[in-house]
Amino acid sequence: MQLRLIKYFTLAVIVFICSCGNKHNNGDNTVYKGLYSFGPDSKSFKDCDDNGHEFWVTDESAQLELKYSQMNIEKPYVPVYVEVEGVKVKSGKEGLGAELDSTLIVKKLIKITKEIPQDMCN
Repeated sequence: MQLRLIKYFTLAVIVFICSCGNKHNNGDNTVYKGLYSFGPDSKSFKDCDDNGHEFWVTDESAQLELKYSQMNIEKPYVPVYVEVEGVKVKSGKEGLGAELDSTLIVKKLIKITKEIPQDMCN
């Protein structure tokens, strides 16, 4: 009986650890539309659907920064319109992005263009 209880407890602990281990990959991704700018000291996203709220960006898709750089934008921090799939999390208190209260973790790049829709972020 005790051995059975230990097995159930161990299984419960493993399930708990697995469910908490990667909080950013929980299937709760959302599509965000807004302006992305990139430069040596900043990667930011201005959410057009959230009154222009600005977020630090972490690019787990490995496509956002790549596609931005392939657009041959001559100056850093020139905004481009993007549609991305990702999750928003609270920013850390130190390091890159600490000056913004939230971070957008980009999981998938859907669209990137230099043409900013006139009805967006105005």
